[in-house]
Amino acid sequence: MNTPLVSCSCCGEPLPDERRIDVRFNLPDAALTAPEDARHSPGPAALLRVDGVGSFVRCLLPVRLTHETELVLGVWLEVADATLRDVHAVWDDPAYVELTLRGTIANAIRPWGEALLGAPVTARVSDPGELPYLVAGHHPTAARVLEDIWDRDYVLSRFPQPLPVAVRTDLGSHWSVERTAGLTARFADGADQFAGLGRSVAVTVFADDTLGRTPEEFLAALLAGAPDRLPGQRLTEHLPRGVRHAFWLTPRDHGRERHELYGFTVPTGGTAAGVFCTYESADDISWAQQVWRSLRWDGAADAPPQGLDPA
Repeated sequence: MNTPLVSCSCCGEPLPDERRIDVRFNLPDAALTAPEDARHSPGPAALLRVDGVGSFVRCLLPVRLTHETELVLGVWLEVADATLRDVHAVWDDPAYVELTLRGTIANAIRPWGEALLGAPVTARVSDPGELPYLVAGHHPTAARVLEDIWDRDYVLSRFPQPLPVAVRTDLGSHWSVERTAGLTARFADGADQFAGLGRSVAVTVFADDTLGRTPEEFLAALLAGAPDRLPGQRLTEHLPRGVRHAFWLTPRDHGRERHELYGFTVPTGGTAAGVFCTYESADDISWAQQVWRSLRWDGAADAPPQGLDPA
C-alpha cells in the first residue's frame, strides 16, 4: 500500500508546494505477506530486515513530470545484509552525507510496474536532511524513469490516493475526465469513482444501441425518467460536435443536507459519458459543474488533441 500523496515521504510534513508530490510505499512488495513479527527495524524506520525475505533501505526516486511537477517516490531498495549494517552504522553520523549504495528496486511502481521491480540502481545522499536519492539506473526502464520527462496525467492517474493537483483520468473508449485535487480514485460497480471530504463523483461511459440517433436524441434517451424538473437548475450547452446537459437537485430523504448533480456529454458517434456528483455544501455546485464540463471524448478522427470540449 501507499500513503496519501499529501505529505513528505521523508518526514511526513504537509507539502506547501504543489510542484513536488510525494508518495511513500509502506513496505517492500516481497514483505507485504510476511508476518509482522518477521519485520525488524535496526533503528531508523527507513531501514528494514524481513526474516526469510531480505534487507531493505528506503530511498527517494525522483520522477520529472510535465507542468514543471516532480513526483518523489519513497521506495524500498533491496540490499545485501552487510550493506544494511553499513547504512545503519552511518545513519546518524556525519558520514551519512557520503553514503552511496547499490541495490534493486523492491516495489512495482505504476505505470512501469514489473519492469521496475528488481531493477538495479545506485542511490546517494544529496541532502543530509533527506533519504538517499536514486541517481542512476542500471536497467533500461530505471534509467528512463530517472532521465525522461513524463506526462503528468499519465503517471499520476495511476495513483488512487488523494492528490494535491487535478489529474485527467482515462475512462476508456476515448473518454477522460478530470479528477480534482484531494479525491481518491477507484473502479467499482462499472464506474470510475472519486471521493473526498464532502464530495464524490461516479463516471459512466455509455454506448448507443440505436443506430443513427443524433446526440440530442441520445441525450433525450439518457434523460428519460430523470428527476429533471427544475428549470432554474438545469443547463444545456451545444458543442461543435455534440451537446451536454446537466441538472442538479437537493434530495430530502438522506437525513442530512446533500446535493446532487447529474451531467452528460454526448458527441456524435453513438457514445456518451455521464457524471453523478454529490456534495455537502451548496457552494460546491461550481465544482460539480467543473467536473461535468471536464468530460472529454477524443474518438473523432478530426478531434483536436484536447478532446471534444474546445475550452
